Amino acid sequence: MGVKSNTTRVKKKLKSKVKKDFIVWGSILVLSLVAFFIFELLLMPQIKLKGQSSIVINYKEKYKEKGYEASFLGDDISKDVEVDGKVNSNKLGTYRIVYTVKAGVFKRKVVRKVTVEDTAEPEITLVSMDDIYVCPGKEYQEEEYKATDNYDGDLTKKVKVKKEEDKITYTVSDKAGNEKSVSRKIIYKDNVKPEIKLEGSETVYIFVGDNYNEPGYTVNDNCDGDISKNVKVEGKVDSNAIGDYTLKYSVTDKEGNEASVERKVVVSEKSKNGAVYLTFDDGPKQGTTNVILDILKEEGVKATFFVTNGGPDELIKRIYDEGHTVALHTASHNYSIVYASVDAYFNDLYTVQDRVKRITGYEAKIIRFPGGSSNTVSRKYQVGIMSTLTKEVVNRGFRYFDWNVSSGDAEPGSHTASEIANNVINSISKNRANVVLMHDIKTYTRDALRDIIHYGKNNGFHFEKITMGTEMVTQRVNN
Repeated sequence: MGVKSNTTRVKKKLKSKVKKDFIVWGSILVLSLVAFFIFELLLMPQIKLKGQSSIVINYKEKYKEKGYEASFLGDDISKDVEVDGKVNSNKLGTYRIVYTVKAGVFKRKVVRKVTVEDTAEPEITLVSMDDIYVCPGKEYQEEEYKATDNYDGDLTKKVKVKKEEDKITYTVSDKAGNEKSVSRKIIYKDNVKPEIKLEGSETVYIFVGDNYNEPGYTVNDNCDGDISKNVKVEGKVDSNAIGDYTLKYSVTDKEGNEASVERKVVVSEKSKNGAVYLTFDDGPKQGTTNVILDILKEEGVKATFFVTNGGPDELIKRIYDEGHTVALHTASHNYSIVYASVDAYFNDLYTVQDRVKRITGYEAKIIRFPGGSSNTVSRKYQVGIMSTLTKEVVNRGFRYFDWNVSSGDAEPGSHTASEIANNVINSISKNRANVVLMHDIKTYTRDALRDIIHYGKNNGFHFEKITMGTEMVTQRVNN
């Protein structure tokens, strides 16, 4: 009994001692932790990162610093933070950005991890993202597609194409496992109009009494092929009567898609030998054009005025009201503008056409090129433009006139009225129609006009104005 009792007492003493030691060391640990946290919070500088401490960005995506805040003993010391480390987004990997701040003898470091990964889907580009129409009874012919990835580059060869009855799906994955799919719908239906191509010009000029010979046409349909034999032509040309005639060409394919185009046929009277067409460029101008109109009125002669955007509106109105032809020359008469391009030419032409229509209500379609169709100055601004324009103006329904008699009034140097008159008188011929080039902005031309008219009347010539039915007088195109 004695031995057992002693053993029990020893155990109790040991247990009590262990308990006391646990309490003591536990208290020491708690105090140490409290001291550590007090040290950390009060005596160590603090850095707080804005945003997450671990960031993932895409390959080639520019890394944007999220920012940070630093403090010490309640004071803001953010400006003292040193940032070390760079992110190369052109290279996959994990990068460390280290933020360090010092406060007295104490220093704090914080790390942000930035991982550059390939997270972007590849891109699949189709020739057409719209629905694809396929001719009934025919197989879909694969159109071009392309697949690219921001990291792997061209993945076109890795595209998987899945064909279904009414849909085709294109799928591709990059090395990082990013996948992209696009689809296009296949509709078995012909929704395209046939294409009618007129042979020859869209505007054809013939003379009274001539036979109109149809230049022809061809029709190609995307599904039906050549269906030229199905074309219906509406309209007739009476070559015995001066006028403008319209022929309409229509065709319908098997699916019911209809197409039509028109051709204009202009029947005009062949110019008579001994006719004199007095034409005036560059006006109107007060002091010359108005006097020229007075002379023409007194002599009972009609003429043609190729006008610009200059001069008084009332003179253009007077030209029209007194029965002369108001024709178009140029709005600017600046070669660098007019002949810069085909579009530039027509912008200039339509500008002066709009002016004439605003003043007279008449849509003028008779024109004269600045410098004439044979000019070479246009070559300085665009090679070959006159070859294009001389065809295009006709296709757009205009008629252009050059001249075969020049008064010489626009040539350099000083001139007299008698010189200008003699130039014209010595050049006109009864063996042809004479289109005389003059300029109604010149005083000596104004003063020469009456002598020219008197000579013509006394020598069997007759004066005419140019109309849409007048045979065109043109020169050789040199550009």
